[in-house]
Amino acid sequence: MGIMPAAVRNSEIFVVVPAFNEGPVIRATLRPLIELGYSIVVVDDGSKDQTWKYLKDLNVHRLRHSFNLGQGAALQSAVSYALAQGAKYIVHFDADGQHSIEDIPGLLAPVISGRADVALGSRFLRRADWETVPPTRRLLLKGAVAVNWLLTGLWLTDAHNGARALTRRAAQRIVLRENGFAHATEILQQIRALGLRHIECPTRIRYTDYSLLKGQRFWHAFDVFVDLLIRRVLR
Repeated sequence: MGIMPAAVRNSEIFVVVPAFNEGPVIRATLRPLIELGYSIVVVDDGSKDQTWKYLKDLNVHRLRHSFNLGQGAALQSAVSYALAQGAKYIVHFDADGQHSIEDIPGLLAPVISGRADVALGSRFLRRADWETVPPTRRLLLKGAVAVNWLLTGLWLTDAHNGARALTRRAAQRIVLRENGFAHATEILQQIRALGLRHIECPTRIRYTDYSLLKGQRFWHAFDVFVDLLIRRVLR
């Protein structure tokens, strides 16, 4: 696992975690982050299960939407709160246990060093990472790379990877208005429009029966693409 530069304390790094019905795994996801001393902001996005209950005795900042607004809205609530608390750097982290804490230092390194404003996770930079991606999902993701390029003008190796690291300035400038899954494309659109420097960093995604069941289905992703494309044409 990488080590943060001495000038940056882990408490100055805010890990923001949108959560919706993640009761079975939320504590296991958060405990390693807590042990490392990160400041953690969890937004329970109107969960109907025990997610909120399982957060109560954990050393995290807890926010709750009274009803489900969508992952983009939960992420924006978490980032806004983290900025208000004085966050110097912000990491986006999924609640379902797919992301690896070992990848956080690698994501943070280029933004802390000043080489980039935003670091985007990619599961296609290391052979060992992309080999763990189920073949059907690998195919879908490669198609999504082309779609992202059409919608954002950014050619990346991965698409819809929720692991990201941002400087405070970048987090202040990126304001999400897409409440649902389309926020992943909106982030890229804003990175390009705002002229933010970006870099891809290797990340490992852990695929479990639970995470695969919770993940986007193909037609859901297709609906997001069509919706964004129509709005772009109508602008």
